[in-house]
Amino acid sequence: MTSTLPLGREVAYPAHYDPSLLFPIARAVGRTALDLPAAALPFIGHDRWHAYELSWLDARGKPRVATATLRVPFDSPNLVESKSLKLYLNSFNAHRFEDDDAVLSTIATDLSRAAGAPVDVAFGLPEIGDDAAESIDGLDIDIASYGPPDAQWLQADADTIVDEALSSSLLKSNCPVTGQPDWASLRIAYRGPRIDRAGLLRYLVSFRDHAEFHEQCVERIFVDTMAHCRPQALSVEARYTRRGGLDINPWRATPGSAAPRQGRDLRQ
Repeated sequence: MTSTLPLGREVAYPAHYDPSLLFPIARAVGRTALDLPAAALPFIGHDRWHAYELSWLDARGKPRVATATLRVPFDSPNLVESKSLKLYLNSFNAHRFEDDDAVLSTIATDLSRAAGAPVDVAFGLPEIGDDAAESIDGLDIDIASYGPPDAQWLQADADTIVDEALSSSLLKSNCPVTGQPDWASLRIAYRGPRIDRAGLLRYLVSFRDHAEFHEQCVERIFVDTMAHCRPQALSVEARYTRRGGLDINPWRATPGSAAPRQGRDLRQ
C-alpha cells in the first residue's frame, strides 16, 4: 500500500482541479489490528479537519481565500490520507467556481465519495479555547518507555468512582509512511473507576516512537482505556497540530456521549 501513497515521495504541485488526488485508506486496516468488529464498533465519533489554506478563483478569475472545517464520520469505510487532502485542496488554486456554495458542494461531494459516507463541510474554524480539562503533564514522574504503546500502564481504582476530564499535550506519534512526527493534545473525559494519572501519562508517552495514523492512535487509546480501566462512559479526543495547512481532531466515545466542544488549541 505504501508504494502507491503520495506520502513520502515528490509529488507535482497540482495545476488543475483534480478530485482523483484524494487517497482513501480503509479503516478496517487499523481496526483489524485492534480486533474491532466492523459490524459492532464500540464507539461513536468523527474526524474533524481544519483547512487553513483554502483558495480558489471566482467566476471572474479573482482569487478568494477561506478557512474550512471538514467532518468525516467515524463509521465511514475509509479515512482520507492527509497529504492527498492537502494536494486536492491545492488543486482549487487555479480553478474558477461560480460562487462560494459551489466550492462547499464540490468539496463535500468529493470527500464523501472518497470516505464512502457523507462528509460535512463549512467555511470557518471553531474558536480557540480550553474545555476545562485538568492537565496531567505536571506530574513528577520518571519515564523510560517510548514505544510501542504499553497498555499495561493503564490502571484504575475500582473503589473510587469519579466523573472527570484529563488532558495532556505530550502525545506524539509518527507517520507510518514518512516517519515524520505528529504532535497532539489529548483530552480524556470519563465516568467510572478513577484512572491512575501517572500510569495514564506513561501510557500516552509510550506512543512517542509509535507509527500509526492519527485516527488509529485515538481508537487504540479508546480501546486500551476501556479494556484496562473499564469506565462506564469514555470520550477521547486528540487535537493534532497542523501540517501542510491542515490539522485533524479525531474523537471517539462510548455511544450516547455528547460530542466535545468544537474548539482548537493554541498550538493549532
